[in-house]
Amino acid sequence: SYARGTADQAHRVAEALRALGYGVWRDDELPAHRAYAEVIEERLAAAKVVVVIWSAEAAKSEWVRSEADRARGDHKLVQLRVDGAQLPMPFDQIQCADLAGWSGDTNAPGWRKVVASLGDLIGAVPATPVEAPALALPSKPSIAVMPFANLSGDPEQEYFADGLVEEITGALSRIRSIFVIASGSTLSFKGKAASPGDVARQLGVRYILEGSVRKSGVRVRVAVSLLDAVNGSQIWAERFEDTLEDVFQLQDKVALAVAGRIEPSVRDAEIRRAESRTIGNMGSYDLYLRARASWRKFDKVGLHETLGLLHRALKSEPDYAAALGFAAWCHGWMAMAGWSDDLASELQQARQLAHRALEVARDDPEVLAFVADALVMSGGDMAVSHRLAERAVAMNPGLAFGWHMSGIYYMLEGDWDAGLQCIETSMRLDPVAEYRGPQLCWVGIDAFRGGRFEDAAALLGQALQLMPGYIWTHAALASCLGHLGRADGARRAAARFSAISSLSMPSVVRLFKDSTFRQLFLHGIALAEGAGNTAL
Repeated sequence: SYARGTADQAHRVAEALRALGYGVWRDDELPAHRAYAEVIEERLAAAKVVVVIWSAEAAKSEWVRSEADRARGDHKLVQLRVDGAQLPMPFDQIQCADLAGWSGDTNAPGWRKVVASLGDLIGAVPATPVEAPALALPSKPSIAVMPFANLSGDPEQEYFADGLVEEITGALSRIRSIFVIASGSTLSFKGKAASPGDVARQLGVRYILEGSVRKSGVRVRVAVSLLDAVNGSQIWAERFEDTLEDVFQLQDKVALAVAGRIEPSVRDAEIRRAESRTIGNMGSYDLYLRARASWRKFDKVGLHETLGLLHRALKSEPDYAAALGFAAWCHGWMAMAGWSDDLASELQQARQLAHRALEVARDDPEVLAFVADALVMSGGDMAVSHRLAERAVAMNPGLAFGWHMSGIYYMLEGDWDAGLQCIETSMRLDPVAEYRGPQLCWVGIDAFRGGRFEDAAALLGQALQLMPGYIWTHAALASCLGHLGRADGARRAAARFSAISSLSMPSVVRLFKDSTFRQLFLHGIALAEGAGNTAL
């Protein structure tokens, strides 16, 4: 802790402490994306010693005095001064080392006093470390969940903070596309003032998840942030608030929510990195990431481009499970949407790739979710696909896409309540999903089924803005507007459907087992046809 005018002296002190083997944190390492008061509180709580550098400027600084008072109350204050200024009360009653004019001489009496005080508080001067070479990053995204700072001032909350680290690490470990450092390794950093960059180099990871816990009465606030330790940028941040009535249930809840957001957040960050490279220099993983980015266009041209990238990835790595499952899904959708010039070939490729993906990755939840839908769209047994989707969710309860697919199958099978619950779970787990349009579409279809046509039209309209190429949305909106008697809107929805698909709108309802829903849907189509005289 120091005033701005003594930044050079503070740097000199920090470097001398690091040379002795201590981990040192200064506020020039404050991340640009977080509230500085919150970060400083975390660091003060984590530090074993707080070194305060007094000067005339520091004695007038409310921040320095506040930090010094916190350290004094925690019995971990070491003081030194770099000019002749008088220390403020009550710090003038505590021993203070004199480092006026100190240039870094480790034999100076004032510096020896500082070192001795550190040894008394911490136990011993650490051996000067031999810096180990940075570990190489794994071939897939890598993350370490760091010890959460306990900001409650209640030592009994340490178990809750440590338990959160273990629960979140366990939840992330279920995501096969991410390499996760075991909690035992990350908890070894507890109480050490190591920067995210230092931790990343020692553990060989790119991403760091930091967090804090603050308790007030029976309520607790958990703040988490995901950082790219290589470039220092923030990827994602969130806060969770709840009661401590059931500690283990709260830990599970937060862990599930965090895991649900981490996977898409990391994937988006990886996609942005992949898009900065030229395709000619890409390996199979980068080609897969570029394919995921191309897929977001969600139209015929975009899916053709996506499949081209995926098949290039599979040519260099034939057993790449994620690419196999995603390619199977893309071929299935090409057939389902009528976007293929060779339907038989499209269906055959979807089935072959799906079965191959199951052979090499039967224990990968995301692959299972893609395969489940690929098999349905290529004419497979829906009950089998539904079991695959439910298995994916059981293996990784934080897999938002798995919940989404399971919800669709429930709705197609006629269990609307269960389907809506699954879709809403998917939306809670991933509030900004790349498939937010389809999520809203199916919530809208449920509202349509319940006769809430105004609500359905609003939801379907939002869904179209997010993903205009999703054919279910156009068909459902045309039928919905037909029931509402909105001739122009029904006509436009029908025309857009015909423009992007070679299918007829009545044909998309064939998968629904609920005969009442099918009749409602077809009646709306007929009304739309009559209103707009559109050939359907």
